[in-house]
Amino acid sequence: MKTYYVYILECSDKSYYTGFTSKLEARIRDHQIGTYLDCYTYSRRPVSLVFYAMFTDPNQAISTEKQIKKWSRAKKEALINNEFEKLPNLSKKKFN
Repeated sequence: MKTYYVYILECSDKSYYTGFTSKLEARIRDHQIGTYLDCYTYSRRPVSLVFYAMFTDPNQAISTEKQIKKWSRAKKEALINNEFEKLPNLSKKKFN
């Protein structure tokens, strides 16, 4: 059975990049060496892997990647730090 990954990289400027791949080690290496000039991480190297999740369904992995990309920095950091109890509160919209 094939495995798919959703991953989060921390870039040298402290921003986060979220991606999807079926070959995690090779994809991280691509980010690290700057294989793709037009990639977000190219000018923000070095990068470090701070989170990944494995999936057997590629559609679920892609859906999760799209969802995480929309998250706030605080919510991504809660995920990275395994602070899952914080996720619901970070999902609530703030009204003034």
